[in-house]
Amino acid sequence: MNKVSSGWLSGFIGVLIFSGSLPATRLAVTGFDPLFLTLARASIAGLLGAALLLAFRQARPARNDVVSLTIVSLGVVVGFPLLTALALKHVTSAHSIVFIGLLPLATAIFAVLRGGERPRLAFWLFSCLGSLLVAGFAVSLNGEGNLTGDLLMVAAVLVCGLGYAEGAALSRRLGGWQVISWALVISLPVMLPLALFSMPSTWSGIAAPAWGGLAYVSLFSMLIGFIFWYRGLALGGIAAVGQLQLLQPFFGLLLAATLLGEPVSLAMLAVTLGVVACVAGARKFAK
Repeated sequence: MNKVSSGWLSGFIGVLIFSGSLPATRLAVTGFDPLFLTLARASIAGLLGAALLLAFRQARPARNDVVSLTIVSLGVVVGFPLLTALALKHVTSAHSIVFIGLLPLATAIFAVLRGGERPRLAFWLFSCLGSLLVAGFAVSLNGEGNLTGDLLMVAAVLVCGLGYAEGAALSRRLGGWQVISWALVISLPVMLPLALFSMPSTWSGIAAPAWGGLAYVSLFSMLIGFIFWYRGLALGGIAAVGQLQLLQPFFGLLLAATLLGEPVSLAMLAVTLGVVACVAGARKFAK
């Protein structure tokens, strides 16, 4: 298998892993406080990331890379997990997954801002239309939606897009798995003590599904998924492999319906398809 094909395969595996993040978070918050969940998943993954870096004797990143790694850490290690955990206290994972359809667009926008690209007018038309579709869907839900949950999901998508764009650029220099490992290690001195301080007073009454959700988001969503994802970006190209994010809402909706028994309406599917089409068009005219 050549380098590009290997990159596509790694990116696809990463997207599959990420697709289970919101359903797993939904299970985890049934037993754990969202703040503790965010701290615990980052701490567990950070300890594993540190072990990987030590085992493979990786050199420390250059000083000018530390700022970018900190941005990655704030975006994908702290911001996105915390905001989605808080959002899933108000909305279902199936509903929140519709917003994940905006992730490729958010990543593209931050790549444009940080890369100095000048996209054509069509790019902005597609991006605005996609945003209007999501906003219109959230408003039309009446009792099904929740303004607080929707706003938290929008914020989560924005910080995650920034973290993806920053990490994608770094992966060209540092390597795919090294980027997420260093980002986790940077956050560890803060996250681990806070996780220990905010532990539940008792572990009794926490059901197995909540523990399973914590295990999944700690091992797969925070570390293993990023190893495949950033490796895919590094080998197959950021612009090309990044298109695989468009598949994530479909996989996530399928998981939410099959594993959690959550309803997936035709309107939800239609909006997801519309968002995917808009993001695809925006990415086409991004350069």
